Amino acid sequence: MTGGSDASAPFNARLAILLAMAMFVLVVDTSLMNVSISAVVRDLGTTVSGVQGAIALEALVSAAFILIGGKTGDLIGRKLAYILGLLGYAAGAIAMTLAQNLTAVIVFWAIVGGIGASLLLPAMQSLIHGNFAGDHQKRVYALVGASAAIAAAVGPLLGGFITTFLSWRVGFLLEAVIIAVVLAGIGLVKDVPYTGSRAIDLVGALLSVIGMGGIVTGILVWQEGGDRVLALILLGAAALAGLVFWLRWRSRRARAVLLDPALFRSRLFQAGASGQLLQQIALGGTMIALPIYLQMVLEYNALWAGLSIAPLSLSMFAVALLAGRGLKRRPATLILWGFALVVLGIIVVILLVPIATSGWYLTLPLIVSGCGLGLLVSQLNNYTLSPISDERVSEAAGVNSAAGSFGLSFGLAFAGAIMLSTLAATFGSMTQASTVLPSDDKQQIAAVLEEDAQLMSNTSLTELLAGEPAPVREEVIRINTEARPLALQIALLVPLAAGLLGIANALRMRRLPDPKPSAASAGDGIL
Repeated sequence: MTGGSDASAPFNARLAILLAMAMFVLVVDTSLMNVSISAVVRDLGTTVSGVQGAIALEALVSAAFILIGGKTGDLIGRKLAYILGLLGYAAGAIAMTLAQNLTAVIVFWAIVGGIGASLLLPAMQSLIHGNFAGDHQKRVYALVGASAAIAAAVGPLLGGFITTFLSWRVGFLLEAVIIAVVLAGIGLVKDVPYTGSRAIDLVGALLSVIGMGGIVTGILVWQEGGDRVLALILLGAAALAGLVFWLRWRSRRARAVLLDPALFRSRLFQAGASGQLLQQIALGGTMIALPIYLQMVLEYNALWAGLSIAPLSLSMFAVALLAGRGLKRRPATLILWGFALVVLGIIVVILLVPIATSGWYLTLPLIVSGCGLGLLVSQLNNYTLSPISDERVSEAAGVNSAAGSFGLSFGLAFAGAIMLSTLAATFGSMTQASTVLPSDDKQQIAAVLEEDAQLMSNTSLTELLAGEPAPVREEVIRINTEARPLALQIALLVPLAAGLLGIANALRMRRLPDPKPSAASAGDGIL
């Protein structure tokens, strides 16, 4: 059985654009929050780590529930799941428009919005698969990938402009307006029926939530200085191992499973989903570390932070669009080049950070990494899902989206936690080594730096130290200034490691045959 729509039918451009708009909202939402961190912190009276935790939590909830979201789409209909997902995102956007404290952000934007994403992502990919076929399907996957790149490009710029001259709340209000436009055209969407088993694997669903949730929650707790970090991470890892065992055990007995382990017998699917995971770790790690650095170290407002990140996002968009129109290379080759460019750009950024007095120092390496991400965005979804049949596409899309969402949440949480914990450790060691600070005050000054200085600019720190003697004030500012570049460099090792693993995975892809449409994939085990 092949894709749902007749490949000879006219291309439904309106539906393709609406699906691309839905993806636009998904991506612009997080990039808008990233570039507005300092303004959100100021307006809500909270901390950088609190807002960063909410950003990672939103991606975590999406990842933790996305496999359940894919199965929910099977049970209630992919179209209805798509609608409910959009409504969840709308609730989060409206909550951000009205929020007065971090609690509202966590409940409505991170949790309700994250659940919305867990329904929306697999449903959207299933609907693309079922409403388009052949070259039309490839075209829509490329368009949706390009839309994600546009959102990544416009998010920092538009978010920075709106936050600086109006309010970050206006940006989230515009998201709600876009969702209303997408919902107004819902009649164009043809539902993709599911005829498989409607039984529910509750144990598998619970293990998937505990597994992905435990790992990222452990990292977030570590970032906030909480206890039992290792226990949470081990719990998550044990739950994921238990999920693998459970799925295999249930499948051998022909019982209902959250997802069929036979799906992973396809080496193409394994490689594609792994690439999706690594790409999103690299993107998440980069997009949390750089905005914090630009706003808290270089003291940029949201507009200048957005302009500084724009070379990454704009080049990602341009290359995704170009690659989506059909570069004459094997998909595996383009994916390999994508990861290689990401790695090259990040290495140069790491080398430049200690001497960068302006965000423009990072322009060329961010363009290089953006070109790499653009190649990945344009290729990975189609590589992973094009061989999948209609009956399996929701399941496969759920796994693919879970890999991406988990990768994004892991990258956001781990890079952010590494950055802040490195700052805390460096503050402490440099304070104790100082020959200027009074010995009796070192412990107190180190504690203040660890608690407050990591969350503020040098200007704000100067105001905090206004009552201290000038030598003490100057020494604390020196420590704060010297510690921050090292913290960013350490944080960027997270996306760098993901990129290097991505290169190894892409080399494996090059040894496999190129993916074919679902009707031709019988030999690969996905029917």
